[in-house]
Amino acid sequence: MNLTNFSFFKTIGLLISFVSINACTSTPEMKPDNTLKPPMAEQKAYQHKLHDDIRLDPFYWLNERENPEVVDYLERENDYYQKSTAHLADLREDLFTEMKARIKEDDTSVPYFYNGYWYITRFEKGEDYPIYTRKKDSLNANEEILFDCNKMAKDHDYFNLVGINVSPDNTKVIYGVDTVSRRQYTLYVRDIVTGEELPISIENTTGGSVWANDNTHFFYTAKDPQTLRSDKIFRFSIAQPDAKSTLVFTEEDTTFSTYVSGSKSREYIFIGSYNTLSTEFKYLNANTPLEDFKLVQKRMPNLEYQVSHYGEHFYILTNADGATNYKLVKTKVDTPNKKHWEEVLAHRPDVLLEDFDLFQDYWVVTERERGLSKIRIQKWDNSEDYYLPLEGETYTVYTSTNIDFETTQLRYVYNSMTSPTTVFEFNMETQEKTILKEQEVLGGTFDKTNYVSRRIWANATDGTKIPMSIVHHKNTVLSPTTPILQYAYGSYGSTIDPSFSTTRLSLLDRGFAYVIAHIRGGEYMGRQWYEDGKMLKKKNTFSDFIASSKHLIAEGMTSPQHLYAYGGSAGGLLMGVIVNDAPELYKGVIAAVPFVDVVTTMLDETIPLTTFEFDEWGNPKEKAYYDYMKSYSPYDQVKPQAYPNMLVTAGFHDSQVQYFEPAKWVARLRLNKSDDTVLFLDTNMSAGHGGASGRFDALKETAKNFSFLIALENTTVN
Repeated sequence: MNLTNFSFFKTIGLLISFVSINACTSTPEMKPDNTLKPPMAEQKAYQHKLHDDIRLDPFYWLNERENPEVVDYLERENDYYQKSTAHLADLREDLFTEMKARIKEDDTSVPYFYNGYWYITRFEKGEDYPIYTRKKDSLNANEEILFDCNKMAKDHDYFNLVGINVSPDNTKVIYGVDTVSRRQYTLYVRDIVTGEELPISIENTTGGSVWANDNTHFFYTAKDPQTLRSDKIFRFSIAQPDAKSTLVFTEEDTTFSTYVSGSKSREYIFIGSYNTLSTEFKYLNANTPLEDFKLVQKRMPNLEYQVSHYGEHFYILTNADGATNYKLVKTKVDTPNKKHWEEVLAHRPDVLLEDFDLFQDYWVVTERERGLSKIRIQKWDNSEDYYLPLEGETYTVYTSTNIDFETTQLRYVYNSMTSPTTVFEFNMETQEKTILKEQEVLGGTFDKTNYVSRRIWANATDGTKIPMSIVHHKNTVLSPTTPILQYAYGSYGSTIDPSFSTTRLSLLDRGFAYVIAHIRGGEYMGRQWYEDGKMLKKKNTFSDFIASSKHLIAEGMTSPQHLYAYGGSAGGLLMGVIVNDAPELYKGVIAAVPFVDVVTTMLDETIPLTTFEFDEWGNPKEKAYYDYMKSYSPYDQVKPQAYPNMLVTAGFHDSQVQYFEPAKWVARLRLNKSDDTVLFLDTNMSAGHGGASGRFDALKETAKNFSFLIALENTTVN
């Protein structure tokens, strides 16, 4: 979640701004406009029947994407939202202007060297999209523009270019383009030397690819056109562009997806199959692309592993043999089966192994202990073993672009909720570090010493300690009148680290505090933290968030009149549960592309991602999971009661959370809410799950969200 700054106030100006939120009429308020009537979706009788249970679903018809009545309803909701918030136009524009003012518009990435070229991504002033370039041998060489996405995006409402993949001989490049925002990418191949496009267009892919070392063949992943599951791996030859792709692997198990990747050593190509609890890999020598892939280790229930290559060995990060937080093993390339795995780094119950990088002389492991990441560096000859020095009570650190195998330089990224993102280069031999790039926060008044962050802990209903990261301006005194925006995700083992955001400054400089609740369902406190927030333990995710909110209120840091919540996708499911179960705790809630019709979606295997996620939520065809899901599913649990002020967003082309889930939910909420709080549905008719594609359009969406919160806070009476 990103946020930002209305003006760059001096201390006295900042103090005045804090007062104006709650006392002054200069900031617009968010109050219902009784002259505007919200649209009411037509109810059409429909019943879901399973396990001797009937679920009434009068808005089931909204999933008919091609039905003009559906589009009309969504447009009427958009019109209602736009008219109801028209008085916030100046505030939205001010927010957008200040957020944009903090960005270095003509920014450039840190160059990285690969296969004889320096690769650089840059933005030009006033442009929405990146320009991808390279320079041969030296940074002083002439720039070659690979892709100018601003030109490529001109005739599209949405544009996303991914998977840039240069051939080993540096003459060709594969890339994927999505102009719908449904994550169905078309692959193209460009001749870098001549600038000409080859007559190749491969539709419905993931956008990624892997070259074989012959510079002629490449492998790519295709999607099922209906479910969008990644289910097939193909080989293609650019020497025969008119020929059909050759199918080399089909993932027959509908609960698994597949992908293709290359080893850092450039010697092997891997096909990976995965679901939430199990993985399987096959490998192929990159010099012999026409041969068959060989199996590393056959898939087994609850066995996860990932493979890297160095020398004569595969190095494997795995949870095998009860290693809940993972361990590192190795095996000879010609004997990759699990029975040959030799332990390199043992499992530790209190330390999560998150990632590892292999170099010619060193190997590097990213660990997480009590929520904080650490980077451990070891030499292959065991002569050195140490941790990268890090500071702070709550921060984010991770290894960055390290694709050069022979280097002794490790790149890593560090930031915190108060410190901008900084890219470091660390000499693993001398242990000296160099700052390659520190994120610039423009505008002239940003000073990281003006903000404070720390970690606090709440007690869950079962006594578990739930960590929270909090940040606010140093002049903000936490009290029952302090506005706090609380954010969380809490699913798929995805960890939300406490990172820096320039947009968030717009709330912090207005007196808001911002809190990340590191609830169960993520892996902030280790793998068990995830296991305790999924399947038949999923309700821990929701109760942890509510417990965190109650802790903020009980400690006098805020109050229900000033507490706000935000979550997106599976985090939007979280928002749906908390407004059903504890609506009295929140003044306002933003639910972005929320997954709220859990049972119906998980019963429909034609919907993208459904079968892949049975190990996350359970399969409702089994009664135990059906009953459990239904008991928390936000759409099924809407009831006649008072609800907080709510802004719900959707993407018409969303492939992950279909637009009809938030649309149905809002329609049912309108029937049941017993108060005069505002309820808005804002559907982006040109975008999908990730929202707008341009960097400035994305800022405008953030400005809309912030204006909603700020206007609500100005409505509060102390």
